[in-house]
Amino acid sequence: MSVKIFIKRKINNDNMAELTVLLKKLRTLTLEQPGYISGETLARIDKKDECMVISTWRSVEDWNKWVNSPKRNEVQAEIDRILGQDTDYAIYSS
Repeated sequence: MSVKIFIKRKINNDNMAELTVLLKKLRTLTLEQPGYISGETLARIDKKDECMVISTWRSVEDWNKWVNSPKRNEVQAEIDRILGQDTDYAIYSS
């Protein structure tokens, strides 16, 4: 059963260039992960500082391997540092 991961971030335009580099790096690493199916990034219309990534994975186990990997955690820690807050995750089954 596939799962969808909803990843919500509040974006501060002050560090957009640095953040964009890190998000692209994270996306590139994600594409190499076993069980990754697809991803989509959405910009919220009524709150310009909020974005949502919907990531689809073959299983919650595949997602958990990725979310706990040292490579990912290193990049994610930098993203959260720039944002000044932790990224919010929610896991849904389809």
